[in-house]
Amino acid sequence: MFKILILSNGHGEDLSGSLIAKQFVKSGYSVHALPIVGMGNHYKKENIKIIGKTKEFSTGGIGYNSFKGRLTEIFGGEIFYFLKRLYLAYKLRKRYDYFFVVGDIVPVFFAWICKKDFFTYLVAYSSHYEGKLKLPWPSKFFLLSKKAIKIYTRDSLTANDLTLQLKKKVSFLGNPFMDKFFPININKELKKSKFSIGLFPGSRFPEILDNFVLILEVLEALSDLRYFQKIEFNFAIVNALSSSKIKEIFQNRGWLNLEQIKEKYLLKFQYKSLEVNIYWNNFDEILLKSRCCISMAGTAAEQAIGLGKPVIQIEGKGPQFTKSFAEAQRRLLGNYVFCASNYKNKNDQINQTIKLILKVIYLLKLNNNFIISCNKNAKQRLGENKACLKMVNDMNDVIKND
Repeated sequence: MFKILILSNGHGEDLSGSLIAKQFVKSGYSVHALPIVGMGNHYKKENIKIIGKTKEFSTGGIGYNSFKGRLTEIFGGEIFYFLKRLYLAYKLRKRYDYFFVVGDIVPVFFAWICKKDFFTYLVAYSSHYEGKLKLPWPSKFFLLSKKAIKIYTRDSLTANDLTLQLKKKVSFLGNPFMDKFFPININKELKKSKFSIGLFPGSRFPEILDNFVLILEVLEALSDLRYFQKIEFNFAIVNALSSSKIKEIFQNRGWLNLEQIKEKYLLKFQYKSLEVNIYWNNFDEILLKSRCCISMAGTAAEQAIGLGKPVIQIEGKGPQFTKSFAEAQRRLLGNYVFCASNYKNKNDQINQTIKLILKVIYLLKLNNNFIISCNKNAKQRLGENKACLKMVNDMNDVIKND
């Protein structure tokens, strides 16, 4: 039985890594995971053994953060933790036949320094950002190594681009984090409920607090428009944000807590005539029944676009979901991510965001060509289903012939 160690760098990367790990196990491999940041909750959910003690950091990962976020990484001990994880991977390297790395240069560096044969899913990079992918130094050197057996990308444009740059075959077989949605009849899900908007403030604490409040400010401004009485608003909240903190925020802002809710992971609040549902551990269901999303998140927005659902961004303070991160996300995901990016102050940002929400609702209700274009964009940017199976089968062929 071949042994594989999966290395991933961040919340979204852990999700993809855990799904690939699950498929590896189905194919008869022994699989362990070493999440470079965070607790590795996605691996725990799939019963994949995690190597070493894990720790959560506020920035959520070494990488695409604001300058303040990078300072936080250094002074918060994240760099020292990173070095400990690197040492652990190096110490245990001989126990595994292969590494499978998910994310960016960080896990690729881990695999290279451990001198292990490795497969790579470069979910963090795309040629859609600038037309031609400029890999951070010295990524290209690592990927040109004979140890880099197979490279997979998040879209076909990047696969073609890297094939030319590296002069070795790079493949696009889909994105694992989309697989769980494809067996579901999305149109059937939408018919079950009234017009619903998903609200995604992100997953990183304490940034999620600022994001949550900013989305609330948009909803409070929307409450003056009677039309939004008919809309269902659903927040998808991670466990890092407790129900007591949620209640405190709503109470301080003058929202009414609607009691007598039977569901365990649900709170309901009202502001004027507008109602909001707060859910924990229910992201998939919220996304599926949403017609569009208001998002300050990474992977959640990608999954929404992958399902043909338009996304309205709200730029935040970071350290992750900053103005630059949001702008890069728009280049990555295409024309169906809408954002107010030229505003004078917060009030102007909120007012422009409301106009975009109204525009998207209008297009969804009255322009069928818009929906067709959203679905076409979904396939171009995120790909088809069964990505996990295709990747593992492809790696199987390589391993058998190794």
